Amino acid sequence: MEIKCIIIEDEPLAMKRTKEFAGQVSYLNLVATFQNAIEAIGFLKEHSIDLIFLDIEMDGLTGIELIESLSCIPEIIITTAYDKYALKGFELHVTDYLLKPFRFDRFLNAVERVHNNLDKEKKEEKNFIFVKTEYRLERIALNEICFIEGMGDYRNVQTSSKKIMTLKTFSDFEVELPINSFCRVHKSYIVSLDKIISIEHNRIKIKDALIPISDTYKEQFFKMIGL
Repeated sequence: MEIKCIIIEDEPLAMKRTKEFAGQVSYLNLVATFQNAIEAIGFLKEHSIDLIFLDIEMDGLTGIELIESLSCIPEIIITTAYDKYALKGFELHVTDYLLKPFRFDRFLNAVERVHNNLDKEKKEEKNFIFVKTEYRLERIALNEICFIEGMGDYRNVQTSSKKIMTLKTFSDFEVELPINSFCRVHKSYIVSLDKIISIEHNRIKIKDALIPISDTYKEQFFKMIGL
Protein backbone atom coordinates (compact mmCIF):
# COMPACT_ATOMS: atom_id res chain seq x y z
CA MET A 1 0.00 0.00 0.00
CA GLU A 2 1.41 3.37 -1.06
CA ILE A 3 1.25 6.20 1.48
CA LYS A 4 1.19 9.70 -0.03
CA CYS A 5 2.94 12.10 2.31
CA ILE A 6 4.20 15.68 2.59
CA ILE A 7 6.75 17.36 4.85
CA ILE A 8 6.13 20.75 6.47
CA GLU A 9 9.41 21.88 8.02
CA ASP A 10 11.18 25.24 8.27
CA GLU A 11 14.64 23.95 9.28
CA PRO A 12 16.71 23.01 6.19
CA LEU A 13 18.77 20.33 7.95
CA ALA A 14 15.68 18.76 9.53
CA MET A 15 13.92 18.85 6.17
CA LYS A 16 16.89 17.12 4.52
CA ARG A 17 16.98 14.43 7.19
CA THR A 18 13.25 13.68 7.02
CA LYS A 19 13.38 13.55 3.20
CA GLU A 20 16.30 11.11 3.33
CA PHE A 21 14.50 8.89 5.83
CA ALA A 22 11.29 8.95 3.77
CA GLY A 23 13.27 7.96 0.69
CA GLN A 24 14.40 4.79 2.46
CA VAL A 25 10.85 3.53 3.02
CA SER A 26 9.56 1.88 -0.16
CA TYR A 27 5.85 2.52 0.43
CA LEU A 28 6.21 6.23 1.20
CA ASN A 29 5.49 8.52 -1.76
CA LEU A 30 6.74 12.01 -0.87
CA VAL A 31 4.66 14.24 -3.13
CA ALA A 32 5.59 17.71 -1.81
CA THR A 33 7.59 19.64 0.79
CA PHE A 34 6.83 23.01 2.35
CA GLN A 35 8.87 25.42 4.45
CA ASN A 36 5.85 26.73 6.33
CA ALA A 37 2.27 25.75 7.12
CA ILE A 38 0.70 28.62 5.17
CA GLU A 39 2.23 27.34 1.91
CA ALA A 40 0.81 23.89 2.62
CA ILE A 41 -2.81 24.94 3.23
CA GLY A 42 -3.63 25.58 -0.43
CA PHE A 43 -2.09 22.25 -1.44
CA LEU A 44 -4.06 20.35 1.20
CA LYS A 45 -7.31 21.88 -0.01
CA GLU A 46 -6.73 20.51 -3.51
CA HIS A 47 -5.01 17.18 -2.83
CA SER A 48 -5.75 14.08 -0.81
CA ILE A 49 -2.80 13.17 1.43
CA ASP A 50 -2.38 10.16 3.73
CA LEU A 51 0.35 11.52 6.01
CA ILE A 52 1.97 14.79 7.09
CA PHE A 53 5.37 15.06 8.75
CA LEU A 54 4.75 18.28 10.64
CA ASP A 55 7.02 20.67 12.50
CA ILE A 56 5.37 22.68 15.29
CA GLU A 57 7.14 26.01 15.78
CA MET A 58 7.03 27.84 12.46
CA ASP A 59 6.53 31.46 11.46
CA GLY A 60 3.06 32.59 10.43
CA LEU A 61 1.12 29.49 11.41
CA THR A 62 2.17 26.79 13.88
CA GLY A 63 1.78 23.11 13.24
CA ILE A 64 -0.90 22.89 15.93
CA GLU A 65 -2.85 25.72 14.31
CA LEU A 66 -2.59 23.96 10.96
CA ILE A 67 -4.06 20.75 12.37
CA GLU A 68 -6.89 22.70 14.00
CA SER A 69 -7.68 24.41 10.68
CA LEU A 70 -8.11 21.18 8.69
CA SER A 71 -11.62 19.84 8.11
CA CYS A 72 -10.26 16.43 7.14
CA ILE A 73 -7.14 15.45 9.10
CA PRO A 74 -4.79 12.83 7.65
CA GLU A 75 -2.31 10.83 9.69
CA ILE A 76 0.08 13.24 11.44
CA ILE A 77 3.63 12.59 12.65
CA ILE A 78 4.89 15.60 14.58
CA THR A 79 8.61 16.32 14.23
CA THR A 80 9.87 18.89 16.75
CA ALA A 81 12.70 19.78 19.09
CA TYR A 82 10.25 20.54 21.91
CA ASP A 83 8.42 18.04 24.09
CA LYS A 84 6.02 20.65 25.55
CA TYR A 85 3.53 20.10 22.71
CA ALA A 86 3.21 16.35 23.22
CA LEU A 87 -0.01 16.51 25.25
CA LYS A 88 -1.67 18.91 22.82
CA GLY A 89 -0.57 16.75 19.91
CA PHE A 90 -2.15 13.64 21.32
CA GLU A 91 -5.31 15.57 22.19
CA LEU A 92 -5.49 16.22 18.45
CA HIS A 93 -5.00 12.47 17.83
CA VAL A 94 -1.66 12.69 16.05
CA THR A 95 -0.21 9.29 15.19
CA ASP A 96 3.24 9.87 16.68
CA TYR A 97 5.52 12.52 18.14
CA LEU A 98 9.20 12.49 17.11
CA LEU A 99 11.68 14.57 19.07
CA LYS A 100 14.59 15.92 17.04
CA PRO A 101 17.14 14.65 16.39
CA PHE A 102 15.43 11.29 15.83
CA ARG A 103 17.05 8.17 14.40
CA PHE A 104 15.85 6.18 11.42
CA ASP A 105 14.62 3.26 13.55
CA ARG A 106 12.37 5.63 15.52
CA PHE A 107 11.17 7.24 12.27
CA LEU A 108 10.38 3.82 10.78
CA ASN A 109 8.47 2.80 13.89
CA ALA A 110 6.26 5.89 13.54
CA VAL A 111 5.69 5.27 9.84
CA GLU A 112 4.78 1.64 10.51
CA ARG A 113 2.08 2.84 12.91
CA VAL A 114 0.66 4.98 10.11
CA HIS A 115 0.77 2.02 7.72
CA ASN A 116 -1.09 -0.18 10.19
CA ASN A 117 -3.72 2.51 10.83
CA LEU A 118 -4.36 3.05 7.12
CA ASP A 119 -4.43 -0.68 6.43
CA LYS A 120 -7.04 -1.14 9.15
CA GLU A 121 -9.11 1.77 7.78
CA LYS A 122 -8.96 0.29 4.30
CA LYS A 123 -10.27 -3.05 5.53
CA GLU A 124 -13.09 -1.28 7.37
CA GLU A 125 -13.76 1.08 4.46
CA LYS A 126 -17.35 2.14 3.96
CA ASN A 127 -19.07 0.99 0.80
CA PHE A 128 -21.24 4.09 0.55
CA ILE A 129 -21.19 7.87 0.89
CA PHE A 130 -23.83 10.48 1.68
CA VAL A 131 -24.37 13.55 -0.49
CA LYS A 132 -26.64 16.50 0.17
CA THR A 133 -29.11 17.05 -2.64
CA GLU A 134 -31.93 19.57 -2.41
CA TYR A 135 -33.14 19.26 1.21
CA ARG A 136 -32.04 15.73 1.98
CA LEU A 137 -28.94 13.59 2.47
CA GLU A 138 -28.93 10.74 -0.01
CA ARG A 139 -26.98 7.54 0.51
CA ILE A 140 -25.13 6.31 -2.58
CA ALA A 141 -23.48 2.90 -2.82
CA LEU A 142 -19.95 3.26 -4.17
CA ASN A 143 -20.42 0.40 -6.61
CA GLU A 144 -23.37 2.31 -8.14
CA ILE A 145 -21.31 5.41 -9.02
CA CYS A 146 -20.27 5.58 -12.68
CA PHE A 147 -18.71 9.05 -12.77
CA ILE A 148 -18.97 12.50 -11.23
CA GLU A 149 -19.26 15.49 -13.54
CA GLY A 150 -18.76 19.16 -12.77
CA MET A 151 -21.64 21.33 -13.92
CA GLY A 152 -21.05 24.93 -12.86
CA ASP A 153 -21.44 25.17 -9.09
CA TYR A 154 -22.89 21.65 -8.95
CA ARG A 155 -21.55 18.14 -9.28
CA ASN A 156 -23.63 15.50 -11.10
CA VAL A 157 -23.18 12.06 -9.56
CA GLN A 158 -24.12 9.68 -12.35
CA THR A 159 -25.05 6.29 -10.91
CA SER A 160 -26.14 3.14 -12.69
CA SER A 161 -29.76 4.20 -12.41
CA LYS A 162 -30.02 8.00 -11.95
CA LYS A 163 -28.39 11.43 -11.69
CA ILE A 164 -27.91 13.14 -8.33
CA MET A 165 -27.06 16.84 -8.23
CA THR A 166 -25.06 18.17 -5.27
CA LEU A 167 -22.95 21.15 -4.22
CA LYS A 168 -20.32 18.80 -2.77
CA THR A 169 -16.91 19.75 -4.19
CA PHE A 170 -14.47 17.56 -6.12
CA SER A 171 -12.02 17.95 -3.24
CA ASP A 172 -14.62 16.55 -0.85
CA PHE A 173 -15.26 13.59 -3.15
CA GLU A 174 -11.52 12.91 -3.52
CA VAL A 175 -11.18 12.66 0.25
CA GLU A 176 -14.16 10.31 0.64
CA LEU A 177 -13.83 8.03 -2.37
CA PRO A 178 -11.38 5.07 -2.19
CA ILE A 179 -8.28 6.03 -4.18
CA ASN A 180 -7.89 2.54 -5.67
CA SER A 181 -11.38 2.61 -7.23
CA PHE A 182 -11.91 6.21 -8.38
CA CYS A 183 -9.66 8.57 -10.32
CA ARG A 184 -9.77 12.25 -11.27
CA VAL A 185 -9.22 12.38 -15.03
CA HIS A 186 -10.17 15.98 -15.76
CA LYS A 187 -10.88 19.16 -13.78
CA SER A 188 -14.57 18.35 -14.35
CA TYR A 189 -14.61 14.56 -13.99
CA ILE A 190 -13.95 11.74 -11.54
CA VAL A 191 -14.53 8.24 -12.91
CA SER A 192 -15.15 4.83 -11.39
CA LEU A 193 -12.44 2.55 -12.78
CA ASP A 194 -14.59 -0.57 -12.83
CA LYS A 195 -17.31 1.18 -14.88
CA ILE A 196 -14.97 1.97 -17.80
CA ILE A 197 -16.07 0.27 -21.04
CA SER A 198 -13.24 1.49 -23.27
CA ILE A 199 -10.57 4.18 -23.74
CA GLU A 200 -9.87 5.72 -27.13
CA HIS A 201 -8.24 9.00 -28.24
CA ASN A 202 -7.90 10.20 -24.64
CA ARG A 203 -11.59 9.68 -24.02
CA ILE A 204 -13.17 7.23 -21.58
CA LYS A 205 -16.47 5.55 -22.40
CA ILE A 206 -18.75 4.89 -19.43
CA LYS A 207 -22.37 4.03 -20.23
CA ASP A 208 -23.18 6.37 -23.14
CA ALA A 209 -20.85 9.15 -21.97
CA LEU A 210 -17.47 10.02 -23.48
CA ILE A 211 -15.28 11.57 -20.80
CA PRO A 212 -12.10 13.50 -21.70
CA ILE A 213 -8.72 12.75 -20.09
CA SER A 214 -6.79 15.98 -19.59
CA ASP A 215 -3.00 16.26 -19.73
CA THR A 216 -2.94 17.21 -16.04
CA TYR A 217 -4.35 13.85 -14.93
CA LYS A 218 -3.29 11.58 -17.81
CA GLU A 219 -0.13 10.13 -16.25
CA GLN A 220 -1.82 9.40 -12.93
CA PHE A 221 -4.81 7.76 -14.62
CA PHE A 222 -2.82 5.45 -16.88
CA LYS A 223 -0.60 4.50 -13.97
CA MET A 224 -3.68 3.49 -11.98
CA ILE A 225 -4.95 1.22 -14.75
CA GLY A 226 -1.50 -0.34 -15.18
CA LEU A 227 -0.34 1.30 -18.41
